[in-house]
Amino acid sequence: MSASSDLNYSLKMLEYMRAGARVNSRVLVEVEWLETGVPRRAEGYTVDISPKGCMAIVPQGFVVGQKLRLKNRSNGNISDATLIWRGHEGRSGWELGLELVNPPTDFWGLDF
Repeated sequence: MSASSDLNYSLKMLEYMRAGARVNSRVLVEVEWLETGVPRRAEGYTVDISPKGCMAIVPQGFVVGQKLRLKNRSNGNISDATLIWRGHEGRSGWELGLELVNPPTDFWGLDF
């Protein structure tokens, strides 16, 4: 895949992710994944949330398309998620655009 098609895919995914209602909200989250068959996890927080997903800051970089499990640490809700966008790495970690896969309707504990 060329750099141009990578950029087009990332822009398309970012547009899709931002298509719904979003709320600026800092929610503590936990990201879980398998690495060579071994369960791993990292803690982070959201910058904004939507019924479809969130943008989170997590001190672990992933490749776009990676399957993860996202846990809302404030209410214990868990959902599978897919990384659809990865932004810059800052002091607190990577900017990650996560799309929730069949989340509970009350995943964030908010009505949108």
